[in-house]
Amino acid sequence: MAESITVEVVYAGPTQQIVHRVTLPAGSTVIQAIEASNIIAELPDLIIDPARLGIFSRKASPEQLLEEGDRVEIYRPLTLDPKEARRRRAHEG
Repeated sequence: MAESITVEVVYAGPTQQIVHRVTLPAGSTVIQAIEASNIIAELPDLIIDPARLGIFSRKASPEQLLEEGDRVEIYRPLTLDPKEARRRRAHEG
């Protein structure tokens, strides 16, 4: 087993995308990667919601262990409920 792993931590905002590559000890978790990326200092208004985290588009918990090459994704809240968006489109068409 490797002594360290390299992962990416990404956040896509409405106007910018942030990608940080970090090297961590093997056995590190999602939340440790986010903390090591220092993304919170870069985006002080960003609130990390444990329900809005993923690894390669699959939901992940903050305590999930990472593997070499993983991409930790921080999702932002939806601006419009998908059901409401569909209702609006159906009403227009």
